[in-house]
Amino acid sequence: MSKIATPRTTIAQRGQPRNAPQQARAAQTRAQVLASAAELFADRGYPHTSIDHIAKQVGMTKGAVYFHFRDKKDIAAEIVRELYNRWRVRLDEAQAMGLPPMETVQALLNNAANKFFEDDIVKAGARIQAERSLSDTTLPEPYVEWIATISTLLAKASGAGQLRDGMDPESAAYMLVSAFFGLQHVCDVLNQRADLPRRWAEMSGLLFASIAASPE
Repeated sequence: MSKIATPRTTIAQRGQPRNAPQQARAAQTRAQVLASAAELFADRGYPHTSIDHIAKQVGMTKGAVYFHFRDKKDIAAEIVRELYNRWRVRLDEAQAMGLPPMETVQALLNNAANKFFEDDIVKAGARIQAERSLSDTTLPEPYVEWIATISTLLAKASGAGQLRDGMDPESAAYMLVSAFFGLQHVCDVLNQRADLPRRWAEMSGLLFASIAASPE
């Protein structure tokens, strides 16, 4: 009697969890919910966005949304966490350019200005933070990571002779972050951030001239 041939399982297949495709689909759906919610939060604000709105925007039932997130507060918190994840990506991109410390700070903030204009997760995260008193949920402390990151880079700039004598790196970082977020808010209110990259280019030129060491 001839043996019945059975399909062979490759090593890669044996090492792959049987539920990997389901997990991948779940992760993709979760990301779609988050993207749709971000678009609504950025446009309508947290108080005026409901689970019903999010479900309709993403094209699924409320129950399907609740399968991935406990409630609206959970979605908002995840968006803000993702905002900070993307800030770290922007930092990696700026540092990968191999620029001196001061120019790295400039590249970091220039990149961030573009993302505040075009990325719904970033726009929504900033708005949720601004409306944190209305969200009734625990959010990451705003701005402190931005200030700490830029302060570290400016301390390196000081050591390289790029920072003006007597300028404290932490104070300069506080000023830059305050100016950046203040400007993006004004641009959002007046023009939905359409002019943010241009306005930041104008403002940053003045700001960095005020903290940079004088050319010899």
